[in-house]
Amino acid sequence: MTENEAWRRVAPEGRRFLRGHKGALGRLAAWSLLESAHTFLGGYGVARALDDGFLAGRTATGLAWLAAAAVGALLGGFALRGVFAGLADLVEPLRDGLVRRAVRQALDRAVADPARAPDTGAVSRLTQQTEMARDSFAGLVLTVRSFVFTAVGAFAGMAALAPVLLLIVLPPLLLGAAAFLATFRPMASVQRRSLDTDEALSDRVGELGEGLRDIVACGGQAGAEARVEPLIATQERLARTLARWAALRTLALGTAGRLPVIALLAATPWLLGRGITAGTLAGGLTYVVQALLPALNSLMTALGSAGTRLVVVLERFCDPPRPDPDARRATKPQALVPTGPETAAAAELRGVTFAYGPGAAPVLDALDLVVRPGEHLAVVGPSGIGKSTLTALLAGMLSPGAGTVLVAGTAARREPDATGPDPRRTLLPQQAYVFTGTVRENLTHLSPGPETSGPGDAQVRRAVSALGLDGLVERLGGLDAEVSPRLLSRGESQQLALAAAYLSPAPLLLLDEATCHLDPRTEERAERALADRPGTLVVVAHRVSSAARADRVLVLDGTRAVCGTHAELPARSPLYRDLVGSWNRTADE
Repeated sequence: MTENEAWRRVAPEGRRFLRGHKGALGRLAAWSLLESAHTFLGGYGVARALDDGFLAGRTATGLAWLAAAAVGALLGGFALRGVFAGLADLVEPLRDGLVRRAVRQALDRAVADPARAPDTGAVSRLTQQTEMARDSFAGLVLTVRSFVFTAVGAFAGMAALAPVLLLIVLPPLLLGAAAFLATFRPMASVQRRSLDTDEALSDRVGELGEGLRDIVACGGQAGAEARVEPLIATQERLARTLARWAALRTLALGTAGRLPVIALLAATPWLLGRGITAGTLAGGLTYVVQALLPALNSLMTALGSAGTRLVVVLERFCDPPRPDPDARRATKPQALVPTGPETAAAAELRGVTFAYGPGAAPVLDALDLVVRPGEHLAVVGPSGIGKSTLTALLAGMLSPGAGTVLVAGTAARREPDATGPDPRRTLLPQQAYVFTGTVRENLTHLSPGPETSGPGDAQVRRAVSALGLDGLVERLGGLDAEVSPRLLSRGESQQLALAAAYLSPAPLLLLDEATCHLDPRTEERAERALADRPGTLVVVAHRVSSAARADRVLVLDGTRAVCGTHAELPARSPLYRDLVGSWNRTADE
């Protein structure tokens, strides 16, 4: 967006705000008139004190004029007190209005496009940018008002003393202002890019924060750093650019602050030769040094920093165009039906949509998925994307808001009066279930009881051996030893739970990060053992190595789901390509 476009968006809003606060503006103007009187009396009193008083031998008259100038200073201090009180009547309503607008924009965006990622840039607008606008607006109003009414008093005083003084002072003032304005446009452009980068960095850090656990588990630190580092470098570069422009602006301010004084001093002989008195020259110099130049420097500084920031920030609060309602439909997940011969599905999702509460953004949106009998499927994606929700739907713990979930051809949801282990599937959550009892009881509680066809001692020992638990069982005292859950580590608890799942006759095993506390080698042995047992295995993977062992991988990335083999997915899913790249770099190191 160009400067003119930005101003066209912001200016109408600004005029509407000021029209709505005419009373506050009027009070500020009334108090500021006293500052004009202070400025006028300051220079005029000095001139009259010299010409009519001290230089004419009338000390009392000179002191009287200086007293008048002192009264003007008191008026200025009294006026400043009223100015700050009136300033709050403008600044606080602006800040409150921006806060309301930031909240409204974030809510409107969420309602209009629920599938879109959360607007984390709204946090920056609600906090940092709102306060930035408040402070910038306050500084700008304060300095512009001060310059205008100070200039009125100074110019009126010089015109009353000798109009020729204006012809000498104004040209260098205008030259300094022109040098300053030459820096305004490029500095505003850099400031805008800096805020854009700040919002992008806020969004990026928010995304990475949500998936931090997955990033660390998958060894994706380098990839995460690569996504953030360019934004940090850009912000650093823009900060240096802003500092350089600020240095040029300081040079322009110095020029504006020195040339009028030099011009007035250089013209002194010429002015004295044309009848200008010493008192008039002293009064003119007082106006320039003590009034005009400080006010001009304050104005330029405020316009250069606060003014630029204010325009750039306020344009972010202007109402954006409404999102295209068809955009969400364009990103609806594709059907994930496996190719090849038709087979009865071990599990199936047909157009499944699920959200945690009315009005909430869907965690899964129109998802189609077919899991073949005997297949090993891995599910990957950042935290909060819907992996655990998917396993809970397959386990019958949740019901979809729309669509159908089938397990072995029937509805996944269990009957309310059903008791005992589900014969169709077994779910292992991240927090392994281990209870006070013998090791054998903890390994067989998902299997039929001994009175039916429960696993015998040979089957239990085969499971212990397949998952590499011989050492753990021996340390615990054998299969008939008592287990105290609080004395087990998280990894040991998960190993016992995995052995129980191995012995379960359920044809569908669902592992929701059930190996997250195991080292990679132990995790690999457990997953291979579970994949080799009769039945289907669905694993929510927290390492890419786990996904690489699966027959297929389902990638949930928030916009569309992609399913395929480990070899073909990097070409189809940018998210999976990043995860695999980070994993490969970590493995090489």
